[in-house]
Amino acid sequence: MVEGGGLGVSGKKGAEAVAEVDALVTAIGPGLGTPGIERLDAVLVTGPWLAGVTAVVAALNDKLPKKKFVESADLQPGEVPTAVVFVVSAAALLTESDCVLLDAVTAETDAVIGAVSKIDVHRNWEEILAGDREVLAAHAPRYADVRWVGVAAAPEEGEPRIDDLASAVSDQLANGDLARRNRLRAWQSRLQAMADRYDRDAEGAGRRARVEALREQRSEILRQRRLAKSERTIALRSQTQQARTELAYFARNRCASVRSELQEDAAGLSRGRLMEFEGEAKTRLKDVITEVDDGTTTHLAEMAQTLDLTVDPPTATPLPTVDLPSPPLKSRKLESRLMMLLGAGFGLGVALTLSRLLADLTPGLTIAGAVACAAIGLALAVWVVGMRGLLRDRALLDRWAGEATGLVQSAAEQHVATRVLAAESALTAALSEQDEGESTRVAEQVSAIDTELREHSVVGARAAALRGQEMPTVQAALAAVRAELGEPEPAEDEDETQSDDANIESEASVSDDGDAEKIDESSQTSTADNVF
Repeated sequence: MVEGGGLGVSGKKGAEAVAEVDALVTAIGPGLGTPGIERLDAVLVTGPWLAGVTAVVAALNDKLPKKKFVESADLQPGEVPTAVVFVVSAAALLTESDCVLLDAVTAETDAVIGAVSKIDVHRNWEEILAGDREVLAAHAPRYADVRWVGVAAAPEEGEPRIDDLASAVSDQLANGDLARRNRLRAWQSRLQAMADRYDRDAEGAGRRARVEALREQRSEILRQRRLAKSERTIALRSQTQQARTELAYFARNRCASVRSELQEDAAGLSRGRLMEFEGEAKTRLKDVITEVDDGTTTHLAEMAQTLDLTVDPPTATPLPTVDLPSPPLKSRKLESRLMMLLGAGFGLGVALTLSRLLADLTPGLTIAGAVACAAIGLALAVWVVGMRGLLRDRALLDRWAGEATGLVQSAAEQHVATRVLAAESALTAALSEQDEGESTRVAEQVSAIDTELREHSVVGARAAALRGQEMPTVQAALAAVRAELGEPEPAEDEDETQSDDANIESEASVSDDGDAEKIDESSQTSTADNVF
């Protein structure tokens, strides 16, 4: 490594001094290029707002007509002055923003002169000048030896006081080492900008913010995926259980309603309609099964629509058939005989009672009364036997209707359970297909994010590698330039450098961590749980 002080660059003028400075730097780093500036043979007069810059420019042009004095607006991009006159008002001390402005205009220029204006108005200008000197020296070591003068470029009374400033400008421009130091300052600005760019690219504040945003987006996508799948699974399970309960209740309620209707009809049957009741009851019970099946189909279709699932229409399944036994209306021989015997006894009793009553009332009509009483007793016996048989048949049909309805209810509930189970299987398959499509979409999104994260990792690694490769040369050249300028080396923050390197390594490991994790489709509650 070539040390700047060791080369012993002597003070020279013009292009020869510039060439020697360029040779000093290129000897350390041949690939560092050259400062892309155009040095004007002019003095820049600048300063904060309302400092009186324009008046100072006019006064200097009058005092030194052979020299060129310009303001910041007169410079084109890439043009830099030979010297800078920094004008500040004597009304107040320098502020931090004023120091930053001076840094900007003197980045490529070494010669700086400080001018405190409006000294004709502010009598304590000497105190302000001393304070400005201290503030500026504390801001940067290079300003410690800046020459400060007081000026009154456009006083309200008397002649302008510009001689001290004109003398200071003339002395600076007559300095034989000015061209060399200005070139060194231009190199310092370029090298510092290169070092800052390498640090900025390696640190990548914008890239880190983008990486954090991508990580948050990735986590949110996977969280939403898990949440959506869990919600759909829970919704399917809940809807299925609700459908099973509601349809079973519908079947029971419909059968209970038909049973009540049949029992009510059986209680009012006449003897002529006894044989028709069985056929009518079986038809109505068959209609109940059809109604339950239609209600089940409608409810399951609404459930699929609610879940936003597309399933094929259910295949036509045969309705359950219930083998209902006929009501036992004919096998009653012993009961019929008993009823005939009881009816005959009842009729005989009535006939004897009536015959005795008539014999007491009309003794002359004994034979005719006996015949009439016998006829009445026989009729009553026949009526009692018939009525008792009808009541028995009604009771049998009532019991048969209850039993038949119970059989139909069992068949209907079994049919409902079968239909709900088949629908659950179909909806589960449709949900699996939907989850697979959603997983594919999420996987594509995550893959795109992972790709971008890997790209950022590669960019960060390349920037860090480039900084590690080029920074030593830049730092060595900067050290040589500072040595020639007689400025101390700035203190390096090793902890911050190590922290930046650690952050870059962490960022570079993002894609490796992401590649190690996969989207899990076998889990019921998580389908894309791959995060950094």
